[in-house]
Amino acid sequence: MIEVEHLIKSYGQARAVNDISFKVEKGEILGFLGPNGAGKTTTMRILTGYLPATGGTARIAGFDVFEQSMEVRKRIGYLPETPPLYTDMTVEEYLSFVARIKGVGTADIPKRVEESMRMTNVLDRRKDLIKKLSRGYRQRVGISQAIVHNPDVVILDEPTVGLDPNQIKEVRNLIRGLAGDHTIILSTHILPEVEMTCDRVAIINKGKIVAIDTTENLTNQLKGGERVRITVRRSGDETEARLNQSISRIEGITSVEIAGEENASLLTATIESTQGLDLRSQIASGIVTSGIDLLELRAVSLSLEDIFMQLTTEEKAA
Repeated sequence: MIEVEHLIKSYGQARAVNDISFKVEKGEILGFLGPNGAGKTTTMRILTGYLPATGGTARIAGFDVFEQSMEVRKRIGYLPETPPLYTDMTVEEYLSFVARIKGVGTADIPKRVEESMRMTNVLDRRKDLIKKLSRGYRQRVGISQAIVHNPDVVILDEPTVGLDPNQIKEVRNLIRGLAGDHTIILSTHILPEVEMTCDRVAIINKGKIVAIDTTENLTNQLKGGERVRITVRRSGDETEARLNQSISRIEGITSVEIAGEENASLLTATIESTQGLDLRSQIASGIVTSGIDLLELRAVSLSLEDIFMQLTTEEKAA
C-alpha cells in the first residue's frame, strides 16, 4: 500500500531524510519512531504531498506521490501534530466542509460525516463550536477530518500529544479500530503507545531508517542473550558474595549484575546467559541450595525503550 524507495530531502548541505526505503502492507499499522529532528515529520509531509522530495520515489495505493499527487491525496488522510481546525465552525460544519474539498460526492457527504463522527465519538458534539471543545475532543475532530473521505492510508503525527490517560486510551482504541480497512503510519514519542497499537516499528535517526520490524523480532536481534531478574533477601554481609558464587558457577551464565543498597533488606540481580538457554530452574536451585531466600525470579526481555535507546545511541556514536 505504501512503498518508499531511496527517499531524500535536503536543505542545503543538510539531509533531513537520507536515502530511506520501507514498505507498509494494506491494513497494517506502522509505528514511526525517532528522536526530535530525526526526519519523521519531514517523511510524513513528503508522503502526504506537503513537501517535495529531493530524490527517490514514493507510491501510495499504486500512485506516485510526486507525479500523481492529486490521486494520492484522494487516498490519504493526514493529521499533523497541530490539527488543522477552523474553530469558528461547528464540528458538523467543519467536517462537511473538509469532505467537500476532499472530493466526497454531495450526496455522500452526510453519510461520511456521520460515520467519521461516530468512529471518533464526537456525535454528541456535532453542533458545538470547535473553539469550545476540550483538547481531547479537538484531537478527535482532527482524526475525523483525516478519515472523513474514507482514505486507504491514514498518517497520524503525534495523535495523542497533550491528552490525558483516558483520552489516550480512547484514541488508541480508535486507531486499532481503523486497522484492516485503513493502512496507518503512526508517529509518536510515547513508546508504550507503539507497543500496544502497532504491528511493526520503524526507528529513524539522523534521517536514516536504523531498524524496521516487529518489537519481538527487534528484541531477538538486539539482545545479547537470555536475561533473568531475581530478588533475594539479604541475610548478612556475605549474602552478595554467596549469591554471586551460586549463580556464576552455572554453565552458560555470561554475566551477573547485583544491585542493592548497603543497609537494604533485599538484593536484586540481572543474570544473562547464552542466547537460547533457559537456565531459570538451575538458577533457582543454586540460590536455594546456598541457603538464600529467593523472593522473585522472572525472565526479562528488551523493552521498546531499550531498543530505541540502543539503536539511536549507537547511531549517534557512530
